[in-house]
Parts: sequence; structure tokens; C-alpha cells
Amino acid sequence: MSHILILQGHPDTSEQHFCHALADAYAAGALKAGHTVERLEIARIEVPRLQSQKEQESSAVVPDIANAQTLLKAADHVELVFPLWMGGMPSLVASFLEQVLRPGYAYDGTGPAMKKLLRGRSMRLVYGSHSLKAWKVGALGFVGFRPIRASLVGNVAEADVSAHTNWLKEMEALGAGAR
Repeated sequence: MSHILILQGHPDTSEQHFCHALADAYAAGALKAGHTVERLEIARIEVPRLQSQKEQESSAVVPDIANAQTLLKAADHVELVFPLWMGGMPSLVASFLEQVLRPGYAYDGTGPAMKKLLRGRSMRLVYGSHSLKAWKVGALGFVGFRPIRASLVGNVAEADVSAHTNWLKEMEALGAGAR
């Protein structure tokens, strides 16, 4: 059985959104299948914005980011759920990834000798567009996540109840398979 980390990336904590329902369905399927599940709601932790290369190369992180790194290292599989804002992932999610995927933690060295320190983990991105190939191929693949799968959940506000139900069933089935 797999140890799964679900990262909830919706920045709005004032109410529940469809991203939360998708993560809940995934978790339900995973738990039903016997997997262990941990969850982290990115909007409820401190995520400082990196402002220089010197900061990015520093191993010093705030306690919430250190905890997220511990959860990530313990996971066999990661599900990252977020809405599409302004054509891409919300800046909070991008900042979170910049914080947790630091040199010395996520990778070591450069060039052909670079070590991908998160190798051996798989990831599923659940988002509202096909436009995030740069993250899939770039940062996440760069540090060793393989395979990286994606689920398109588009036009949520315009979709009818049956589309929402189908997406939730799909997430539950994916959770059961830790995929």
C-alpha cells in the first residue's frame, strides 16, 4: 500500500471549493483501498515568497515549509490540487513549490551529475487546464517525480451536476489506485 500526501492548493480559505471536493474524493478512494493519506492545505501555512537566488539556495526554511518537506519525503505518491487562475497555477502554489523544492532537499548538484532527491515518488496534478506543462516537465520532473500524471477538471463553474459527479468518481477511483 502507498503513503499518499494530498496538497490542497486552493488559496481561498473562506469557504470550500470544488478543489476541496476533488481532494476529498481522492482521499476517500485511497483510504477505502487501504492506502494511508496525509493532507496539507497550502493556504493555511506560512509560505514566504522567495525574492533572490541567494534565498532560493539557502537551506533555511520556515517551520511550516520544513514540515511540508518532511511530509513530502515520507510520501510514495503526491496529489496536488489547485484551481486555474489567470491561465496558470495560483502564485501561492508556485511559491510553495519554490520553497519546498530547494537545492539540498529536492536536488543536489547540477548538470549530468545532479542527484534528483525526490526520485521514487509519483505525482498527480489536478487542475483546470492543459497549460501547466512547464511545471510538469520542469520543476517537478527536475527533482525526480516520475511518473507525473494530470487530470483536467475544466470549466467547473459552468459544468452541470453530472460533470461534477463524474469528476468526483474519477478522483475516488484514482485515489484507490494511488495514481
